[in-house]
Amino acid sequence: MVTIRPAQADETDVLAQIGLAAWRKGIEPLVTAQVAARIDQTNPFLPFLRELGARVLVAEIDGKPAGIGACEHADDTISDIWVAPAFEGRGAGSALIAALETQIAHRGYRDARIHVAAANERALRLYQHLGYRVLWKKVAFDPILETDLEKIGLSKALVHAPVRGSSGR
Repeated sequence: MVTIRPAQADETDVLAQIGLAAWRKGIEPLVTAQVAARIDQTNPFLPFLRELGARVLVAEIDGKPAGIGACEHADDTISDIWVAPAFEGRGAGSALIAALETQIAHRGYRDARIHVAAANERALRLYQHLGYRVLWKKVAFDPILETDLEKIGLSKALVHAPVRGSSGR
């Protein structure tokens, strides 16, 4: 069973390792060895987790942290879904997305949005399985990854969101 809860300050290091392990599996093959080494060395999940604190959601399976998710800007966009490779396929990603969609709906948005690297086929299949539809595809320079990266933007209508106009807010 998957449990979702806010991140706690004393688990930042453990959660940053989950993010980094998921990044290594899904994104590292898309970047140069130099960029991968820099990400490994600096682990950008540490400052991310420290900044967002309890706004980051944690998926637990059997009492162990299995994944993290967030809407970094507290808007309609799910910015982060990272599941530890050992826990993939056990519902952590789906549960995190559902919890974040609830937060987005409570903020008054009618749609949830998410972006994914086109080459991250496993994540793309999950989002589409959960009802997300492709809005756009584009290649753009990613300054953190120091490379051009093909990304896909997806959207999903939220069933329980209050209607507040055409912009979603």
